[in-house]
Amino acid sequence: MMGQYFAANERMKADGVLLSGEGLQGIETATSLRIKSGKVETMDGPFAETREHLGGYYVIDAPDLDAALTYAALIPSAAFGTIEVRPLMDYNPQG
Repeated sequence: MMGQYFAANERMKADGVLLSGEGLQGIETATSLRIKSGKVETMDGPFAETREHLGGYYVIDAPDLDAALTYAALIPSAAFGTIEVRPLMDYNPQG
C-alpha cells in the first residue's frame, strides 16, 4: 500500500498541486488539551472515542472541488475508508 501512497504523492507533485502532507502516528500517541475555568487540562489519548481516525493529511492547491476529489480518489485508503475533503480557511481574502 505504501507504493500506492508514493504514486499518489508523485502524481500530485508532478501536477504541481501538492503543498504539504504527512502521515500521523497512531491515536495511542495523542495528547488532548483543553482550557477549563482558566486552567489547562491535558489527557492522554484522542479527544473522542470513535472507530474512524485521522491517519494523515494532504494540503493541495486545487482549482475547485471536482479537482480536489480527483486527487482524493488517488489516496489508497479511499478503497476501505473515508477521505474527507475540506477547503482551508482564508484569513487574508483578496479584494
